[in-house]
Amino acid sequence: MAKVTISQIAKEAGVSKTAVSFAFNDPSQLSSNTLRHIREIAEQLGYTPDPIARSMTTRRTNALGLLLPQDIASALANPFYAQFIRGIGTVCGRVGLTLMLVPPLWGSMLKAIPDATVDGFVVVGLEVDRGEIQLMRRRDVPFVMVDSDAPDDVPSVNVDDRSGARAVMSHVLDQGHRRIAMICIESGKAGQIEEYTGTLAARLAGYREALEMHGLALDAPDVQMIEAATSWEGGQTAFEQLWSADRHPTAIVAMSDIMAIGVMDAAKARRLDLPRDLSVVGFDDLPDARHMRPGLTTVRQPVEEKGRLAADMLVAALAKSGDINHHLLPTELVIRQSVAAVSQ
Repeated sequence: MAKVTISQIAKEAGVSKTAVSFAFNDPSQLSSNTLRHIREIAEQLGYTPDPIARSMTTRRTNALGLLLPQDIASALANPFYAQFIRGIGTVCGRVGLTLMLVPPLWGSMLKAIPDATVDGFVVVGLEVDRGEIQLMRRRDVPFVMVDSDAPDDVPSVNVDDRSGARAVMSHVLDQGHRRIAMICIESGKAGQIEEYTGTLAARLAGYREALEMHGLALDAPDVQMIEAATSWEGGQTAFEQLWSADRHPTAIVAMSDIMAIGVMDAAKARRLDLPRDLSVVGFDDLPDARHMRPGLTTVRQPVEEKGRLAADMLVAALAKSGDINHHLLPTELVIRQSVAAVSQ
């Protein structure tokens, strides 16, 4: 069958071609009766707009982009992103937008941005001095920063990482643990604590405050800090690195649940009795945390709400409406069974 054209719709509906174009590209230009009439005729004729042609006309794709730090398969292996995307998806469904996952192109997020057919981005964990952020600012691409220190003119959503980290480290210390290993989010700046920023810096600050309240410091002989990929494999690798040393920690404090779960699985593979032989805590309160055996003590953050807020703020930025907001969401210590008192 020949493709239905707007000329045919205009003739059948008794309106101009411009009116038909407005009906699909800028409905606010038409009365509700005219809009309904044109769309009914289009549906009867079996017309569907060409999305590429429409985007060229409107300069909009009707898609939000989520800029991922990893390939899609690796990112979605972390349940954090499933929850986060659910929050974004709630907004997309409400306002009639789609969502595009934008992974690195040839290993580079910077290369992925120009090729992404989206109207704006939700960006997770990138700091303002990164090339990706600077590129979007130069191109005047709307974006929202999540888990980052955003400048005043960029909307952002964060959680109270510092308070959550302080609470979970305090819980570990209150159980008598003093040989503690922290598994930090990989930054590429291992050993350069003063250069840490964003989520990593906030959580480390919380750990430090808890240690100092118990008369310890980050550089205490029995306090270790290593970096790992934020993944199940990253947790496993970090555990093996720690357990290859002569002196083992009695507690491992991981900056994410997925790393903590990797630690627990690796420890069980070595037949350690958790938490008697090793206490483990995480951060996020992913659904898997409560199903672990033992249940994982962690810090709950509202991951789905973060996604929903970020998407709402991006939609507002695209519409150039509302103020630029910076949301700070609360965290909560969730105590389960993965921490035990140190054996005397």
